[in-house]
Amino acid sequence: MGTEGARALLERAGRLTLQTGNLLNWGCPRKKCPATPGEEVQDCIQKTLTEWSSKIGQDLNQETLEVLECTVAQAVEKINPEERDELKVSAKLFIVGSNSSSIRDAVDLACSALGVAQLDSVIIAPPPVEDGTNLSVEYLQPYWKELENLVQNKKIVAIGTSDLDKTLLEQLYLWAQVKPSSNQVNLASCCVMPPDLTAFAKECDIQLLTHNDPKELLCEASFQEVLQESIQNVKANEWIPLWLLRYSVIVKSRGIIKSKGYIIQAKRNAS
Repeated sequence: MGTEGARALLERAGRLTLQTGNLLNWGCPRKKCPATPGEEVQDCIQKTLTEWSSKIGQDLNQETLEVLECTVAQAVEKINPEERDELKVSAKLFIVGSNSSSIRDAVDLACSALGVAQLDSVIIAPPPVEDGTNLSVEYLQPYWKELENLVQNKKIVAIGTSDLDKTLLEQLYLWAQVKPSSNQVNLASCCVMPPDLTAFAKECDIQLLTHNDPKELLCEASFQEVLQESIQNVKANEWIPLWLLRYSVIVKSRGIIKSKGYIIQAKRNAS
């Protein structure tokens, strides 16, 4: 059945939640040279979809699910509670085609996937703004409020930002109840940290980190293309990615990555 079964399920579902599981468990992606973050995401989505669809049986009469779970069981790796204190669980959240209310869903799914009560840190990438519109602190505030609620409810310990210049970071810091603990700076945009940003971060005890993620880690067109390649003849253009969360589990004492994976949620806009 395989691809046909997967296609039938996708045509009935309203949402799709895709979990890659621990990429270190199953060598995804299997590329000789290091892939860019965008290529890695697409490779992992494709591999997960292909593996998942190959295991779908023929009896699909009862399988009409509003939210379709797409994951590979053998790749899922929950954290042993006895080891939890020795590990740091961090995540970066990319909002693609959704709003601030999806942040709670993303964090809840990450906690559930890893078998933990809370994440140690969550960094949010600036959600996409309309063409011709500049990113502003007012635009960021609803997203930050959602993160603050999750800190207050003990689902997250620390929250951080990405790609904010000194002015935006300062505005967010002064407004926020829960202050940003970190701010990521893109290596492609600057080889040297801006002095004004460095001085402000030091003064307010904000950790400056570097990253090499593109502005859009997973765009609508890329997601639809991967969906079409993995499950032929599916109505891929009906599916829109809502958000993508990348997590990593690091052994604190040794600084090595024990687990890494992606969780993606998409919705179907049926015509």
